[in-house]
Amino acid sequence: MKTKSKKYRAAKDRIGNKPYQIAEAIGLLKQTVKGKFDESVEIHFNLGIDPKKSEQIVKGIVTLPHGTGREVKVAVFTESKQAEAKTAGADLVGGKELIEEIIKTGKTDFDAAVATPDFMREITKAAKILGTRGLMPSPKNQTVTADVAGIIKKLKLGQVNFRNDTAGNVHQIIGKTSWNENQLLENFNAFLTVIRKARPKGIKGAFIVSITLCSTMGPGIKIQT
Repeated sequence: MKTKSKKYRAAKDRIGNKPYQIAEAIGLLKQTVKGKFDESVEIHFNLGIDPKKSEQIVKGIVTLPHGTGREVKVAVFTESKQAEAKTAGADLVGGKELIEEIIKTGKTDFDAAVATPDFMREITKAAKILGTRGLMPSPKNQTVTADVAGIIKKLKLGQVNFRNDTAGNVHQIIGKTSWNENQLLENFNAFLTVIRKARPKGIKGAFIVSITLCSTMGPGIKIQT
């Protein structure tokens, strides 16, 4: 097993194992981060759900007030609104030829995909590729819409989809270590609010079992639930 660096161990010793209020934890994270690059700030929720039961799946959409700190590349699949998509700032716009290219090469060089309702029959041809990568447009996450400009703006500003993993955890990037504490706190609170609202019916006991904050290269900081 790879030995942790001295910087990591020093940060871990300073943090300890006690849980912190979120504002205090964010301040501590910023004080202990020693990366040579602008690390992402991650939040990890361990939920009291049974991920094998479909009725206990936790998923949803959240718009973080300050985005995630990542540039989001948006692809728009449409024949009818290509000009609108390009004007709105889409990184990739195309119709049938774009679908054919994805099927042929298997390449998906984008982070989110949008489709107009009249193009869904065509995009299903690439469903096996897009679906397995979490890129299939869907009315449920608002990415199948006639309001192409509106959804591109939301995605660029920080709208993200989340879903629990097979262990019942939800992971999300909420910013960068270079951001000020208030930006990170507002993003955390926005995400926490949506997670609480996503609580499935019938859950007994604690829904949010634990919350951990960390940077890309740093140790986890326990958050008081």
